[in-house]
Amino acid sequence: MQKQIPLTAPLPKGEIAAPELLTKITQILRVAEDTSMKNQVSATPAALALIDTLTAQYGPLMFHQSGGCCDGSSPMCFQAGELIIGDSDVLLGEIGGMPFYIGAAQFAYWQHTQLIIDVVEGRGGMFSLEGGTGLRFLTRSELCPI
Repeated sequence: MQKQIPLTAPLPKGEIAAPELLTKITQILRVAEDTSMKNQVSATPAALALIDTLTAQYGPLMFHQSGGCCDGSSPMCFQAGELIIGDSDVLLGEIGGMPFYIGAAQFAYWQHTQLIIDVVEGRGGMFSLEGGTGLRFLTRSELCPI
């Protein structure tokens, strides 16, 4: 049987109570909503060329900035609709006419950053469409004026 923790007991260090967590997420999403009118992502000519190649092969695409799990912090490229976008995903803008999303938690760290999507030689993420091309998308960044 699991140990019952009274609702009035202090939380372990580093944990946030659900109502406070909900408040923080709401604040992040409000900032994201205000920011989503700006395009906080751009692409280099090399990235745009790879997007054109992948679009010709797969049709419309979408991007999601990974939060650092299996494929590090790589921008992931999918066929449009292949990745389900949730309420906690933020639309940063478009590159090559394709939508570019980031998770709200990751956005909280990068909200004052302009992401620049580039291409370098190497193997792409295992789930990202550029994986077999010998090239991979790479995120570079610059601080945005506040």
